[in-house]
Amino acid sequence: MPPRPKALLIWAALSAALVVPVALSLTSPLLAWRDPVYIAAGLAGVIAMALLLLQPLQVSGALPGLPRTRGRKTHRWVGIALVATVLAHVGGLWLTSPPDVVDALLLRSPTPFSVWGVLAMWALFAAALLVALHRRLRWRHWRIAHATLGLLVISGSVAHALLIEGTMEVISKTLLCVLVIAATLKTYRDLRVWRYSMPPKT
Repeated sequence: MPPRPKALLIWAALSAALVVPVALSLTSPLLAWRDPVYIAAGLAGVIAMALLLLQPLQVSGALPGLPRTRGRKTHRWVGIALVATVLAHVGGLWLTSPPDVVDALLLRSPTPFSVWGVLAMWALFAAALLVALHRRLRWRHWRIAHATLGLLVISGSVAHALLIEGTMEVISKTLLCVLVIAATLKTYRDLRVWRYSMPPKT
């Protein structure tokens, strides 16, 4: 376990990476005169993006005081929260503009960010379904499938966030996306997710 000052520094940096983009999005001038449903939908999307940073860090054991065994459990709960925020994001946008959401879901939206967002959403739902069925699958196959879907979620979400000119502040959004990618790639490398391994002990 890292020394206490280092642990505090890690948690402080992570907290800033999670909170700052969300807080800055609430100060966006694009929210002026918007109805509460639209604001809530946008906020849910920003929170979902922030939660993506937590997911790889939890299972890698990179967070002080959160070993891998406990991290896998919190990984599941944060995954549930991630699905809920995405549903809130899409549901809120549906209430404010149903035709735009329908076009996005049918992959006929003229805006590329919508396509990436929908692809990431379906990959997330598939990953969640895979978790529910994990006892019916061989560990090695499940691990590779889950890692692949996770990579699709990350890639699609980052592309969605970077392409859209929304409420997120540009610099904090870009830094968050870089951190999400870096944390994911480091975790995949450290855990050697593409190689054979025995199931973790629970």
